[in-house]
Amino acid sequence: MKAKNGKLFFRGVHIPDAKEFSKESPILPLETDEAAIPLKQHIGAAAEATVSAGDYVKRGQLIGRAAGKISANVHASVAGTVTEVGERDDGRGGSCVHVVIAREGAEEAFLPPLDHPDGAQIAQRIEDAGIVGMGGAGFPAHVKARPIAPVDTLILNGAECEPYLTCDDRLMREQTERIVRGAGYLAIALNATRVIVAIEKNKPEAISLFEKTEFETVKLKKQYPMGSEKHLIYCCTGRKVPLGKLPSDVGVAVQNVATAYAVCEAVELGKPLIERVVTVSGGGADAPKNLLCAVGTPLSRLAEAAGINENAAKFVAGGPMTGTALTGANGVVTKTTSGFLLLTEKETNSETPTPCINCGKCADVCPMRLMPMHTAFYTAVGEYELADRYGGVRSCIECGACSYICPARRPLAQMIKTAKANLGRKA
Repeated sequence: MKAKNGKLFFRGVHIPDAKEFSKESPILPLETDEAAIPLKQHIGAAAEATVSAGDYVKRGQLIGRAAGKISANVHASVAGTVTEVGERDDGRGGSCVHVVIAREGAEEAFLPPLDHPDGAQIAQRIEDAGIVGMGGAGFPAHVKARPIAPVDTLILNGAECEPYLTCDDRLMREQTERIVRGAGYLAIALNATRVIVAIEKNKPEAISLFEKTEFETVKLKKQYPMGSEKHLIYCCTGRKVPLGKLPSDVGVAVQNVATAYAVCEAVELGKPLIERVVTVSGGGADAPKNLLCAVGTPLSRLAEAAGINENAAKFVAGGPMTGTALTGANGVVTKTTSGFLLLTEKETNSETPTPCINCGKCADVCPMRLMPMHTAFYTAVGEYELADRYGGVRSCIECGACSYICPARRPLAQMIKTAKANLGRKA
């Protein structure tokens, strides 16, 4: 059916999308001889290893069992011999246990396909397959598939509002039917009667394809952070999620289009979440690409495939607004790695921050109507409770709009994350 225009939300920023680097690059498979698979790739508790060094594992075999309700199973993304199970640097300033597999052969250990499953079976399959939200947050998808409050509407998030990233756009253009079937399974699990596919207007090919499906298609204004869950819900349905509440409290569930694709593969093929599409882009890449990568693939392989050049000055996992700056190309692809950016000096903020000039621009663009300058002030002196009281830290969606607009180039988003981390330790 013909796409409708979505509502507008106030504030936010307008950013050059830089999608021209890779939007016409079809999805290409990338092989790896070794996969170092983290057991912590999601919000919640890390999975617990079920294999040991020396074990032979098949592709799709369980190697990490979810530890608690908010956790996710982890599976072998390649077949081969486990050479190591131990703590490794994650390239993001932390570390976690990795299961390292030297690739040998191609044996598979997928789950049995499901034929005409009911909602409970679909939710269980999502859990068994270790599927998480693939838009970046990494929330275990089986929890969303079993909402506490009744849900009548499922929104597929195809906004992809982050600059440079085109992995979702290519997936929507190349795997439309599987995304539609995956959304259908999610709707059955949720008992939702309405499915909306939400896509920013800078993806006309994807919009055209989904207009031919039975789902509603909503064209969204190119605005950042349009892909934010609460803003997406308002722009598609007019419903407002109150502070401190969840989408299910207003009868809505939101899942990324890549998540829907993974659900389709899990239900129909029995395939766990062991690979994903990653955009490799930026001025530091000679040939930006969209690559289908096994989880655990070294990022150095992606850089090699895209032709890293001497201008690459900064590495980012994800998009430039919400992604994580890396210590180098020594990390690996995870379930939530939507992008690997090789950015030049001109594409990054390398200016030294100066004192706040109290211009208020960060508050003007904040989509959550917060006061980032207050958060920064109180975080700098270690007063995290006051940072929350006057800056609204706990309500921040960490979109990075405040840092982007700040004329003093202050690291506002990083200070907000620092405040949140310290508040979490006190909780």
